[in-house]
Amino acid sequence: MTAYISVGVDEEPVERLLYGLGVVPIDEAIKEMASGEPEASSKYISMAKVFLNGRPIGYVQDGRSLAETIRSRRRKGEISFEVSVAYLEQGEAKEVYINTDEGRLMRPVIVVENGTPRLTKDLVDRLEAGELSFWDLVKMGVIEFLDPDEEENAYIAETPEELTPEHTHLELWSPGIFSVVTSIIPYLEHNQSPRNTYQAAMAKQALGLYALNYQLRMDSHAYLLHYPQKPIVQTRSLDLIGYNDRPSGQNFVVAVMTFMGYNMEDALIMNRTSVDYGLARAHFFRVYVAQENEYPGGLTDRITVPSPKLYDHKGDQYYTKLGPDGIIEPEVEVVGGDVLVGRESPPRFLGEERVMTPGALMRRDTSVQLRYGEKGVVDMVVVTQTLERNKLVKVRVRDLRIPELGDKFASRHGQKGVIGMLFPKYDMPYTEEGLVPDAIINPHAIPSRMTVGQLLELIAGKAGALEARYVDGTPFFKEDIEPLKVVLLKNGYAPDGTEVMYDGRTGRLFEKPIAIGLVFYQRLYHMVADKMHARATGKVQLLTRQPTEGKARQGGLRFGEMERDCLVGHGATMLLRDRMLDGSDAFTMYVCTLCGHIAWYNAKKGVYECPIHGENGDIRPVKVPYAFKLLLQEIMSMGIKPRIEVVDKTALVSRVSPLSLSKLSAAANESDNGKGGSGNGSEDRR
Repeated sequence: MTAYISVGVDEEPVERLLYGLGVVPIDEAIKEMASGEPEASSKYISMAKVFLNGRPIGYVQDGRSLAETIRSRRRKGEISFEVSVAYLEQGEAKEVYINTDEGRLMRPVIVVENGTPRLTKDLVDRLEAGELSFWDLVKMGVIEFLDPDEEENAYIAETPEELTPEHTHLELWSPGIFSVVTSIIPYLEHNQSPRNTYQAAMAKQALGLYALNYQLRMDSHAYLLHYPQKPIVQTRSLDLIGYNDRPSGQNFVVAVMTFMGYNMEDALIMNRTSVDYGLARAHFFRVYVAQENEYPGGLTDRITVPSPKLYDHKGDQYYTKLGPDGIIEPEVEVVGGDVLVGRESPPRFLGEERVMTPGALMRRDTSVQLRYGEKGVVDMVVVTQTLERNKLVKVRVRDLRIPELGDKFASRHGQKGVIGMLFPKYDMPYTEEGLVPDAIINPHAIPSRMTVGQLLELIAGKAGALEARYVDGTPFFKEDIEPLKVVLLKNGYAPDGTEVMYDGRTGRLFEKPIAIGLVFYQRLYHMVADKMHARATGKVQLLTRQPTEGKARQGGLRFGEMERDCLVGHGATMLLRDRMLDGSDAFTMYVCTLCGHIAWYNAKKGVYECPIHGENGDIRPVKVPYAFKLLLQEIMSMGIKPRIEVVDKTALVSRVSPLSLSKLSAAANESDNGKGGSGNGSEDRR
């Protein structure tokens, strides 16, 4: 969070300063070495090269001293704080890098001299009183910004207690190295790093209160969590980034146990009663836009109830919910395909009447429909104008999303999973106090992922709830976990967060104590309602005549190479034929057996003709995938003649003569006799 991107400063004053500090310009060095003097080459080999923004500008005798001088001047404010210098020495190679360009990632640290930080208590008091600002400390040389190159020369202490005379800098605040998103995670340093990376991505997918004026906004799509809560286990960054003002999750009572196997493979078992009370409930909003566009020739779109005579009319049942002005009313329930805004448009391809059919010259129906597979209630309708004074209609549709099987949830520790089962409260496990968990996660999710932070949050959340306070889980600066365990003990709970629990279905005691506590869970926008899709027959692509792809286009489910390989391996040829041919793009192609060319149908004569033999060709129907026929035609377009050999099934069978059949059976008998002899020998040896 403390990162700074350099803006860049002019390099010319810095270059002049370097020459003034004893840097020999590279042009002079080249001339001197080219003069042939024997001492010149050896002199410059021992000197340090100086680079300014990656460009070699000269040589200097003592690179380390030059770097220290530049740092000293920067701390005095004589040159910009964005000027970074690094001295690198490896074997005989000595190089000084000075950077002044833009786009470098820099971070602030406190300057340390002789083991003492320049930031004193007096300066901190003046800072708190408002007499000084952060940038005043930078100008005074108390704090300086390091880029990745200069960090190679720095020895940075994490805390003041660690300082030694060898240290050059002190961290401002260790958790400041984390990003805004990563700062949400409590006990971050106790997790395996990939889990923190997963949470950094999932925090952006969590549902919450994304804006306070959401009722007035017309975002293209938005999600809204109904009852967001501040996490009980906090980090100090949450207030700074505004997360506590608009949280994106809720504090769940979570038990870690197996229960009927419905939480295998990271799934969650959730309490249906909690869900009915409003746990993780959300709304989804989508905005549909319709506009009356203007076209050349004075033609315009018209927002109205479209005439049923239009050739691409959707069907009367889709227009029943429109008002007399062609716009749907608020609070009307809608399902996929329903028209929200009726609109008529002028015909396309104006000026091409000579090749257009009379139907194509009619006005078109370009009504805006609700997306296929979605449902909801019209939330708000706005009728306004664009800058060009064209009529503009926006319709916002809302859909209540109650958690259901397949909806995705995640803790702040990268422990993601979908709902595997919803049980009513009376079937869920309960503690001796009658407390029932909101969610049950599988214990197998913890050991291999090494998310110890979630277990710490479970204990800290439980202690925080018992004392009605927030717990600080800031990485490296957290509350000590031991006092929190004492809190649990004082309240009659085990210090590790476990409790005796009973099976809600039978009332029997579970053999082992169960870990149960409060964990902050996020509901993510990956919902089964948006993904569930099935199809029988439907639309096909124009080019390949194969089913379309994707839910939005009512597409088919892809039966890919690996699925095909399974059927091949099992020898399920009829199923393979059904999936790859009959259920996809089966096409009857007519082929001339004499030349192997594709024939075509002559509508005037009512016969199939071969391109070579005409009506005299021996033309047979062949069932092939349409994509194969397309491939043949693309090969032909390259000037290559593909030849298709066609053989009747009956002709193929008749080729195998009785004589060849007798030979085959004789060979099979001989092989059987040979196997039988070896088999008897092996039995004897046994």
